Amino acid sequence: MTPSEETATDGPDRGVPEVGRARLDATVHGRVQGVGFRYFVLERALSLDLEGWVANEWDGSVHCVVEGPRPVLEELLEALEIGPPSAIVDRVTVAWEPARGNLGLFGVRSGGHRGD
Repeated sequence: MTPSEETATDGPDRGVPEVGRARLDATVHGRVQGVGFRYFVLERALSLDLEGWVANEWDGSVHCVVEGPRPVLEELLEALEIGPPSAIVDRVTVAWEPARGNLGLFGVRSGGHRGD
């Protein structure tokens, strides 16, 4: 399935094509907590007009779920792989999914968030 064929699966628009949109589920590992990483991601995501959230995880990683046009998500992913100057990114685990259209305005969530 190409990004232009992806379909929303949740919410009131279930089954409505999310033309050209995708979902990026990424977890950043390394020295990424206590260095402003979540706000780095927040700033980037808002500037790129993306929807979703970012949160610290209990294991010291930072997790984000973001939706938008695939090329724009790839731009955000490049920023995640580098991070802010005080971060040390060891690796980023990534899962691509069809957009669901249920995330809303990008924001920072409390640690250990599960859902979406």
